[in-house]
Amino acid sequence: MQLPDPKTGIDALLTSRAPRLYPPFFRAVFAGMDAEDAHHRGFQAIRAAERTGASAALRSAFRPDPLLARTVMGLRFPTPFGLAAGFDKEGRGTAALADLGFGHVEVGTITAQPQPGNPRPRLFRLPEDRALVNRMGFNNDGAAAVAPRLARTRATLERRFGQARPVLGVNIGKSKVVPLEDAAEDYRASTRLLAPHADYLAVNVSSPNTPGLRQLQEISALEPLLAAVRDEADRAVAGRRVPLAVKIAPDLADEDVREVAAMAARLGLDGVIATNTTITREGLTADAAHVESLGAGGLSGAPLTARSLEVLRVLRAALPAETAVISVGGVTDADDVLERLDAGAQLVQGYTAFLYEGPFWAGRITAGLGRSLRA
Repeated sequence: MQLPDPKTGIDALLTSRAPRLYPPFFRAVFAGMDAEDAHHRGFQAIRAAERTGASAALRSAFRPDPLLARTVMGLRFPTPFGLAAGFDKEGRGTAALADLGFGHVEVGTITAQPQPGNPRPRLFRLPEDRALVNRMGFNNDGAAAVAPRLARTRATLERRFGQARPVLGVNIGKSKVVPLEDAAEDYRASTRLLAPHADYLAVNVSSPNTPGLRQLQEISALEPLLAAVRDEADRAVAGRRVPLAVKIAPDLADEDVREVAAMAARLGLDGVIATNTTITREGLTADAAHVESLGAGGLSGAPLTARSLEVLRVLRAALPAETAVISVGGVTDADDVLERLDAGAQLVQGYTAFLYEGPFWAGRITAGLGRSLRA
């Protein structure tokens, strides 16, 4: 896809009335391709734009309005909208993604041990619902391999953006081969390697694609696990405190969400990320037999909008004001982001719509937020 002329075309692409160039490109090039292959091709193009210098024009055009900047979890975010974990699983193109207008990029999920993830195919599109089903299974190179990439990324972001740089989040999960009873030590190992390079850490106990992982959302298991990660992060990083958040599932009952909020307050967690993918298949317009044929996995995208908002409101009512809520699930445009902010989220993340909207998506949202604030 050819980038627009930076002097004449980019501003037009960032207006809500602009024609969408990417959807027809997606239908022509990516729609017939395996979803995971299409993801890799698209990500390679974003990284190539960075290597050739083409993303420099985007970086300038997508720079957010300074009025959007906010301090959350003790960190300065240039805009409240960021990219959720799952797109850049291994920290291979985080700086290139930052050029596209995201206020933060959450890398991962990363595990202590390298692992291939689940067998392919494991990523499926539901275009009529603007949704995805995935059972990736935390495929990544492992914390020891990813850590030096994150160190290089931080240096690159600081050089390009200075003090207004996008924030680097790191999402960690349990290695599949590690028994649940040893999960705390496994998370400690990831934390030890990754915390020195992270602006904040997110503990993922809510993916449905690692057997037994969601059992760690039970308070009796989750509280000591998060306390162990907090302790390890404090040991691993001298001179600064790395904020800690936990990512929860939309499938928790409201009462369980309130218990997580109470635990977060007891531990002094910096944030709760709500929500991960869902195992339900309710409200889809796609053919039910086709959806069933895809098999197990987490559903993300537009079908999560209502439940994600509900969980956000439950959390905000139950959490102390100083504990941040990062809302994710079914976010498509600037109006969605504003709705989450109005409902009490300090930050908002998206992911699935990125695959359908293309490389100008974050820039459009950021520009829309800026226009709303100025208005």
